[in-house]
Amino acid sequence: MPQYLQTCIEPYLDSFAESFAAENYTAGTIKTYRSILRKVGHEMDVAGIGPSALTLDTAEHFGRKVPREKPGTALPYKLARRFAQHLLDIGVTQPVPLTEAEQRRATLLADLEIYLVKQRGLSPRSIPHTIGFARRFLDYRFGEAIIDLSGLRPADVISFMEHVLTSARRDKTVATHVRIFLQYLFGCGATATNLALSIPKTAQRWAARLPRHLLPDGVEAVLAYVRDNPRHGARDYAMLLLMARLGLRAAEVVVIQLGDIDWRAGELLVRGKGKLHDRVPISIEVGNALSRYLREERGPATCRTLFVAYRAPHRPFKDGTIVNAILKDALRATGQKPATPYVGSHLLRHSLATQLVNAGASLDEVGDVLRHRSRSSTMIYARLDIDGLRSIAQPWPAAGGAQ
Repeated sequence: MPQYLQTCIEPYLDSFAESFAAENYTAGTIKTYRSILRKVGHEMDVAGIGPSALTLDTAEHFGRKVPREKPGTALPYKLARRFAQHLLDIGVTQPVPLTEAEQRRATLLADLEIYLVKQRGLSPRSIPHTIGFARRFLDYRFGEAIIDLSGLRPADVISFMEHVLTSARRDKTVATHVRIFLQYLFGCGATATNLALSIPKTAQRWAARLPRHLLPDGVEAVLAYVRDNPRHGARDYAMLLLMARLGLRAAEVVVIQLGDIDWRAGELLVRGKGKLHDRVPISIEVGNALSRYLREERGPATCRTLFVAYRAPHRPFKDGTIVNAILKDALRATGQKPATPYVGSHLLRHSLATQLVNAGASLDEVGDVLRHRSRSSTMIYARLDIDGLRSIAQPWPAAGGAQ
């Protein structure tokens, strides 16, 4: 619209657009981003805020006033934050000085990250979660005040756990992350006692249900639907096939590198949990799916990650969320309804294990295929062996308990 053509941010839009062009964004996408930012600039003009006074938080504030054009397009507030970061990078704005409380918190979290990497050896996927819960705990306990870790008590920890576990967000690992943070505080001398001992283990009612799975026909229907997608079916099909045939986890699929595939030996290097690597055989079916994706859909990506986003700049995925989205869309389209309403990417992994058990495979064989490090992880599939369980079931007692 005309009132958006000339705003206070106009002199900096060209350099911002060049940063997107360098990452292989299309001309149409860049044009859309310009249009969104001009609307953000209009909100800045109305408020009397110039580019030199723009911060990340104020940029997000103005971006949230701009409605999203349509589903699937960029969120204006995220684009506004990136523009504010661009102004900071080119020297138009200056970093906002941290308060003493913010400096102490930033130092603590930076030291925690070093501890997680060097001493705990956590994976890059787990570290942000632990730091995120540490930040949430500090916010809950101290707010914006200066943190006083020496005054922490078990009641503070329990209160925070109750606050998180009763919230709408579903997270089964909160106790683990908070426990690691409290162990770090005790180890570095910030607390006099190990408050991690005050966190009980989260109840896991594994015996309440059978492993979520699909019947073989359901798995094939999902794979067929994904394979026939005209836009990025080759990529999505290859990702789901790795889970359905080899039992890979979603997080293991999205981190596969091009060099992890040994085409001559027919093997794939799997970067598993706990920084453990395994080599698994690639069947002809899986090899053909990977080959088709590389030939037809991968695009001009500059990274070495195998699976990348369909749209420019063709970046790797941050986590396995994309796999969950693909699977849920396929289930909805094919009419498949697992026994439980929540469906995650482990559905295909569980389905593979279920097929193996029904075909007569032992639990040790199932554990080898799924690369379990503990036999207890495989024991959940023992409940699927109905005939075996029936052979050891005790007879039903007589009516009224009569002997």
